[in-house]
Amino acid sequence: MRLLEVRNLVKKYGNHLAVDNLSFQIEKGKIYGFLGPNGAGKSTTMNIITGYIASTEGEVIIDGHNILEEPEKAKKCIGYLPEQPPLYFDMTVLEYLKFAAELKKIPKEKRDSMMEEVMELVKIQDVKGRLIKNLSKGYRQRVGLAQAILGYPELIILDEPTVGLDPKQIIEIRDLIKGLKEKHTVILSSHILSEVSAVCDYVLILSHGKLVAGDTPENLSKLAYGEKTLSLEIKGEREKILSAVGSLETVEKTEEVPSETESVVSLKLTSSEDQDIREEVFYKMAEIKCPILRMDMTRLSLEDIFLELTEDKEPEVQEKKRKFFMNRKEKKENKEEENNAGDL
Repeated sequence: MRLLEVRNLVKKYGNHLAVDNLSFQIEKGKIYGFLGPNGAGKSTTMNIITGYIASTEGEVIIDGHNILEEPEKAKKCIGYLPEQPPLYFDMTVLEYLKFAAELKKIPKEKRDSMMEEVMELVKIQDVKGRLIKNLSKGYRQRVGLAQAILGYPELIILDEPTVGLDPKQIIEIRDLIKGLKEKHTVILSSHILSEVSAVCDYVLILSHGKLVAGDTPENLSKLAYGEKTLSLEIKGEREKILSAVGSLETVEKTEEVPSETESVVSLKLTSSEDQDIREEVFYKMAEIKCPILRMDMTRLSLEDIFLELTEDKEPEVQEKKRKFFMNRKEKKENKEEENNAGDL
């Protein structure tokens, strides 16, 4: 069920195009990772979704409410934690949460019980009487997260929630975020790709204000260059080996890697989707009497995919890569629909 729809979003600052005709949908009950290099348009998009700034063109629909036409109803569905939590350092934790509850118009009879539940959830009950300025960075982040959760909005947006935290605090905040999806939908912006892989069910990658990829972390690996990449070291004549590999229909891409040994050819072979080509390659090399010295099956990491889709290239090259990826995804979805129809 759709909770958020972003339709043809455009944001211009003078001659600078920060968001370029961006469209995507967010479904309930999942954690979404929002990725992109600096200047990709992530924070601008988040600010538009939360109603902090207006778009130049396009629409944002939250649970059926347009953020510009019905701002109060739309914002009731959102809890937002910016990269710098909006904290008042001279307040105690409890005073701050009471203030946030009043701003969110939570009924008086529900405030105390809700604040207790939220403090228990983010584990800040032991510091509720302390001034926020005396808290560690990790506890301040938890207090910011508590204000975002207050009122139990359906959509919680977190912008770099673990930035500046130590490893122990990062693990604790990640566990908190994972627990949120039982009752909430979460959009998480982060520069830490391992964090997105560990926490998120679905990943949206932005580059130059455009959506260049959107899928589960596992499917992103499959869609980028096929299911798997096979790394090989083969002893024998280079032309003979390349010719034999080129005759394999299941090999989608062949990349030659520099070898330290003159008589050894190092290759990376990318297979067609869902194909395990190890056995076929083994028999082909045996046929031409070229022994395989090493064979490793690898998958592209989220870091590899991110760099491939967002590294600074000419606009034409970037657009070509984006279309290539989107076409692959469309073919995969069509194939899944055909298989499902066949099962029925």
